[in-house]
Amino acid sequence: MQGRTRCKKRSRYSTRGRIMGFEVNLVGFQILLMSLCRYKHVEEAEALFLQKKDEFPPVIKSWNIILNGWCVKGSLADAKRVWNEIIASKLKPDLFTYGTFINALTKAGKLSTAVKLFTSMWEKGINPDVAICNCIIDQLCFKKKIPEALKIFGEMNDRGCQADVATYNTLIKHFCKIRRTEKVYELLDDMEKGCSPNNMTYTYILKTTEKPRDVMNLIQRMEESGCKLDSDTYNLILNLYVSMKYEKGVQQIWEEMERNGSGPDQRSFTILVHGLHSQGQLDQALQYYTTMKSRGMTPEPRTRILVKAIHMKKDEPETEDRSPSHNAHPLGQKNPQEKSHWTIRCPKIYAF
Repeated sequence: MQGRTRCKKRSRYSTRGRIMGFEVNLVGFQILLMSLCRYKHVEEAEALFLQKKDEFPPVIKSWNIILNGWCVKGSLADAKRVWNEIIASKLKPDLFTYGTFINALTKAGKLSTAVKLFTSMWEKGINPDVAICNCIIDQLCFKKKIPEALKIFGEMNDRGCQADVATYNTLIKHFCKIRRTEKVYELLDDMEKGCSPNNMTYTYILKTTEKPRDVMNLIQRMEESGCKLDSDTYNLILNLYVSMKYEKGVQQIWEEMERNGSGPDQRSFTILVHGLHSQGQLDQALQYYTTMKSRGMTPEPRTRILVKAIHMKKDEPETEDRSPSHNAHPLGQKNPQEKSHWTIRCPKIYAF
């Protein structure tokens, strides 16, 4: 009642059938409502909407604007009130209405209510689109209700809703978290039949690998599916090889990054500096740190702290901010003044 009362006050945005001094049609009126909601003036937008209902028929799109405004603002109580008013008005909610309210319910932790509303759509013969299904599946997985998520996933195709990359990625992400490797690859096989996996798909799976062979098999699968490795994926693989102490793989991925222009970047050097330090290769870690700085890259604070700790351990004076020696070429750099990332070959990576 409080929400309804406050929204019945006269809006300062209208006078005698004119909106801000201009004559507008329904489309213009809806644009004004959206603009008000976008800047968090949802209360004023709803007051204007109710005040002008005799001039502009309260169609479902206008209601959706107000509903979405309250949902974005995070007021679930007002969103519920607007939802109930839509139902009472005997207007038929469309997919946007359902999707907006279901998303708001899940964000507010009202998953059971969201699922009931979702299933009621099927009971009423309204087929949810893939965005609504993804919202429910993601929240069910987040709450560790995997069987319920798989049930909805299985019913999607039967009801004419084709799962997309986001659907599969959500399931793969959560199955990777619980180490259900067989199910992960089953989903990946199924995914390749209907839509192409992307870098995010393989990133989730790569993080679960424990052996170099598994990493190499996934890289090959990515290439066969036409999914190109980006700099984030290269750095993930580099980090995996370092943690696995796979010297040959580190060498190969470093050289490949240089060949195709994807790195090595600041993150790549950081991975090697910290990886070499963890394996006790302190001199090599300092060499990579020096080369990183010589190429104009700014070390992370944690890397600076690590390098200071290395110098203290070696009982040497602090040298981390000095320019590299003209005689030191840790990455095979022939000219100490050369700054290019891409023409310098990586030397033999020291054994881990």
